[in-house]
Amino acid sequence: MVFSSAIFLFAFLPIVLLLYCLAGQRLKNGILLAASLLFYAYGEPKFVFVMLASIVLNYAFAMLIELPGYGSKRWRRDWLLAALACDLGILFVFKYLNFFGHMVGKALHIDLQLPSIALPIGISFFTFQALSYVVDVYRGTTRVQRNPFSLALYISFFPQLIAGPIVRYSTIAEQIDDRKVTPEKLSQGVQRFIAGFCKKVLLANNVALVAEAAFDVHGEKSVALLWVGSLAYTLQIFFDFCGYSDMAIGLGKMFGFEFEENFNYPYMAKSVTDFWHRWHISLSQWFRDYVYFPLGGSRVTPARHIFNLFVVWFLTGLWHGANYTFLAWGMMYFVMQLVEKFLVKPQRLNGATAMGWRVVTLLIVNFGWVLFNSLSIADAKQYIFGMLGLRGLPLWSAAVTGSFREYGVFLLLGVMFSTPITKVCGQRLCLGRAGTAWQKVLLPLGQIAVFAWAVSFVVLGAHNPFIYFNF
Repeated sequence: MVFSSAIFLFAFLPIVLLLYCLAGQRLKNGILLAASLLFYAYGEPKFVFVMLASIVLNYAFAMLIELPGYGSKRWRRDWLLAALACDLGILFVFKYLNFFGHMVGKALHIDLQLPSIALPIGISFFTFQALSYVVDVYRGTTRVQRNPFSLALYISFFPQLIAGPIVRYSTIAEQIDDRKVTPEKLSQGVQRFIAGFCKKVLLANNVALVAEAAFDVHGEKSVALLWVGSLAYTLQIFFDFCGYSDMAIGLGKMFGFEFEENFNYPYMAKSVTDFWHRWHISLSQWFRDYVYFPLGGSRVTPARHIFNLFVVWFLTGLWHGANYTFLAWGMMYFVMQLVEKFLVKPQRLNGATAMGWRVVTLLIVNFGWVLFNSLSIADAKQYIFGMLGLRGLPLWSAAVTGSFREYGVFLLLGVMFSTPITKVCGQRLCLGRAGTAWQKVLLPLGQIAVFAWAVSFVVLGAHNPFIYFNF
């Protein structure tokens, strides 16, 4: 089940909200836990047992780490290692076994007959949340949760279950047991959900049609079409994932939870490093706190620093999928991090050179998304060569004109909403007496109208993919 589906909008969410509001304080967590398990089991019921196994194992490991009378350093370390082995082992079997099996088989010239294993939705997200909980208990930065149902709610909570943001247990530990839903918070949650829903349905879904036509290996191509397609995918993946994060944050508010932000206008980044401070913030912080810093971070020798960056970016690429394209995508950012840290040093640039590096950053990100969206490195190479005019393609084609005619408005809106322009304009409209009328009357009416427009796309069964469903 996805948030941008009719069954979620018109059945699941209203029923859960109604039951939650009517229930007593003691029953609220139980309702959310049951709803979360139903939400996850809707598409593939058998995979809910994988998530339940992860919950039980991590609850047990955390309790063993904190077992009274057995608190020696070695005891705690051994149970932490056991937790890491189980969590990463489950993730490896479902997500990476076939990929690495084929890699080994190819290297040894052996045809390994590996079983076809379906990928449980959101396994990377709930596994990382479980890992952060156990590691934080081991470090002593958070207290062990002795109520298994509370831990189960943290790991399985449906707003951020299948596509993040990756929520740290320490950030919502108190909220699990003590939170309130005020009219103001509920209103904020609904508005945030509507904003994310519209980003996903109106912007991401429509520009996706342009991207899919350009990335399709069949059909007539031109240099301009490939550039427009790469721009469309750059916008699609942002509004797809950012919209989902907005919906997750909004849903959390509706039930009294406060989740941290996951995006901060990443396409306004001054550098590649700055881009990753703005894009999928929860994932970047996870790798920083649980991989980069434990390895020594930057407070080591230059050679070790380079190794630490390599590990982080290798794992970042691998986290996104079992494909050479994702590994190459991660290595591309590894190389760019080296360039920025040891050669360019963007923080020291100013004026025209700083603006120039912003443009370089956007081009790198754009080419990176081409690699990310390609089925193979060879396909990505062909696409990028075509963009650069190295395949003998015509500069323009009728498909480009058609794309602008049908989807030009959505591309333009996508560019606008990927910058703070609309936010700044909205803040200025809220000033003065006229701003009060805007906030109380015009803005809500406008949001309702745009939401109704977006809902019409869902009702009519319009194109509705979701990129991060695969991770």
